[in-house]
Amino acid sequence: MEPLIEARSLGKVFPMGGGPVHALRDISVQIAAGEYLTIRGPSGCGKSTLLHILGCVDTPSSGTLRFDGRDVSALPDHARSDLRLRSIGFVFQRFFLLPMLTAAENVDVPQAEAGVSRADRKRRTAELLDYVGLGHRAGHRPSQLSGGEAQRVAIARALANRPRLLLADEPTGELDRANGEHIAELLDRVQADGTTVVVVTHDAALAERAGRRLVMRDGLIEREEHAR
Repeated sequence: MEPLIEARSLGKVFPMGGGPVHALRDISVQIAAGEYLTIRGPSGCGKSTLLHILGCVDTPSSGTLRFDGRDVSALPDHARSDLRLRSIGFVFQRFFLLPMLTAAENVDVPQAEAGVSRADRKRRTAELLDYVGLGHRAGHRPSQLSGGEAQRVAIARALANRPRLLLADEPTGELDRANGEHIAELLDRVQADGTTVVVVTHDAALAERAGRRLVMRDGLIEREEHAR
């Protein structure tokens, strides 16, 4: 079976005043549909850069990326944007919810962008907020939510268009231990329900929950670990 994601010899170079910075060096990885993969390593090792390339937010300086058999590098910008909207969900450390919108309205936004009807959006939004345990907070704005609640809304928003891939960059980094555990359990559930999940984290306990783990250093995959 063809992998959902296939990256071959990815490199990423950022031109800087003091000389080029090689954020990624010859990264090759395959990710199967439905897999749970975590990526960890010290700050500055290239974790987030790799995640952004896998999510088609950034482009590599060298190498190729295929998503579900499609060569992403060959897609025009509008097609890449559509791929991100319909097939990839993103969760970030700082939530990035729109502060003027309610929880429900934040979950509604990507559906509206995808052209989903108002009635279907309303049903899907209610379903997702119930899924993350926040149906009772639908009318609250981000400033009225705890950090853990805000991250659960962010996950609901990321799942709004039924993505095949969920990418999370330090999703527990701003949370206390109890709320971090709730998010970890929710990510477990998302993967168990069939979504491919890739998480960048410094949290060793969160990383250990995945079936496969990549450890990065200096822009390279230093080693690969598997659940026992």
